[in-house]
Amino acid sequence: MLKGKVAVVTGGSRGIGAAICKLFAKNGADIAFLYAGNTQKAEETQKELEAMGVKAKGYQCNVADATQVATKVKEIVADFGGIQILVNNAGITKDGLIPMMKVENFDSVVDTNLKGAFYMIKQVYPLFLKQKSGKIINISSVSGLMGNAGQSNYSASKAGLVGLTKSVAKELASRGVCCNAIAPGFIATDMTETFTSNDEIKNAIPMKRFGQAEDVAKLALFLATDASDYITGEVIRIDGGMAM
Repeated sequence: MLKGKVAVVTGGSRGIGAAICKLFAKNGADIAFLYAGNTQKAEETQKELEAMGVKAKGYQCNVADATQVATKVKEIVADFGGIQILVNNAGITKDGLIPMMKVENFDSVVDTNLKGAFYMIKQVYPLFLKQKSGKIINISSVSGLMGNAGQSNYSASKAGLVGLTKSVAKELASRGVCCNAIAPGFIATDMTETFTSNDEIKNAIPMKRFGQAEDVAKLALFLATDASDYITGEVIRIDGGMAM
């Protein structure tokens, strides 16, 4: 379904990002993924992707740094010859109630989760305009739709992604570019492993279970293919019914 396409995935070395990279690769896409600092994990992910018969390469990059993002996107275009799909998945959490939350913790979460996506979109924007096609998928969160106590920074950043998604969709729709957001609920990853044994949280989910990274990847795959060419500006929850 994605043969001949180049997909760029931020935060692609593990968790939801790695699941997206692997499913895209299984469907023929060449993969350029960005990772923050775990070089060993990035190398393992790259080898897994290459074993699927596609071109793959990891790029260490702090997406909160606009200069780094610009440099890495230029490298990717030089290495792969272009970009057709962008998945903004990179995200961090630094939780705390507002009175105890350090200003720098609020800033760093917004810088990575929201501004990082903006920096990536800013770099691929002219490429997608020129080719009159492209798919942008932003990984938001139900926390950005519902809010969550102790996560004002994270919720604000993910809510910001919703607004960014809709604005980009309106700017690029007439040029054949689609921009959509996915809002996962509790997905079993490294980021949520402290919650996976919490029955109270699990019972708040109508399906009574946590989702898997592969669940998010399947939705991302649909949004990356031609099957979703008439869908843009949407925010699709994948949360077992938690936020309905």
